[in-house]
Amino acid sequence: MYRQWDDKRYYSLNYYLKQTFGEKVYRLSLNGGMTCPNRDGTLDTRGCIFCSAGGSGDFAADCSASVPMQIAEARSRIQAKTNCRKFIAYFQAYTNTYADVSYLRRLYTEAIKQPGIVALSIATRPDCISPEVLSLLVELNEIKPVWIELGLQTIHPKTSAFIRSGFSYACFLDTVNRLHQAGLSVIVHLILGLPGETTDMMLASVDTVSHLPIDGIKLQLLHVLRGTDLANYYKAHPFRLFTLEEYCDFIPQCLARIPEHIVIHRITGDGPRSLLVAPLWSTDKKRVLNQINQNMKEQNLWQGKYDRDKTST
Repeated sequence: MYRQWDDKRYYSLNYYLKQTFGEKVYRLSLNGGMTCPNRDGTLDTRGCIFCSAGGSGDFAADCSASVPMQIAEARSRIQAKTNCRKFIAYFQAYTNTYADVSYLRRLYTEAIKQPGIVALSIATRPDCISPEVLSLLVELNEIKPVWIELGLQTIHPKTSAFIRSGFSYACFLDTVNRLHQAGLSVIVHLILGLPGETTDMMLASVDTVSHLPIDGIKLQLLHVLRGTDLANYYKAHPFRLFTLEEYCDFIPQCLARIPEHIVIHRITGDGPRSLLVAPLWSTDKKRVLNQINQNMKEQNLWQGKYDRDKTST
């Protein structure tokens, strides 16, 4: 008999948050006003091939506003629809450890001191966590839980070079281990559907990172966004994207490979409608999530099933 998490067959972020904090918790997407070594000329000036002008933080707040103001505005929007009381301060746009430690200390401290903030989530790159930054994160983790979200996207060097990630898998592994040893929660981002990758390659990425010392994983459907180099490439060299049916059949295979202690933070993704070139079906997120859940039931799959079945054979 396999474990069930509420109405789902995988360990969802929503379930984890309710179990940890006693009620539903919402993310507040913030903008710390940072850039990225892939944009400021340190490594490149173009950014990753899929990254929008907003630095993958298209839903984040305006960086011209202070962090307390960003949080207050985001809270008011959410509380207009629900009576939620607890929130995660999520620094989402660009690379959120790419600044002086003194600046990061002020930014993060302002965030975790705001009423209702129960955790701090920081999206960054594995090559942008210096020993000084790591020390700060450990210090903050004594006050509120700190999650570090690393955008790996793929384990395959050829794909990594194509998307211009700018760091090696060895760098990623070293950072994961340093964060884990320091007692920080690690969440890894993978993009499914990158050009040139087969489903076997994508499953290899899922298999590999799922057996690292990580706490969470985000499975992100590839979005082709207007204004990105990926959109230009897609126009010049149209490549095959997942159909709705294919994606909803594939995600259960991924989830079955992920050990059941790892929290699933995302199984699809949001692309701003104003920027989305393809796949357009992804805008109906509720339909996608419902179909994935239905497919898992029909295929008799649970998170971690593949891992446990291998152990039992």
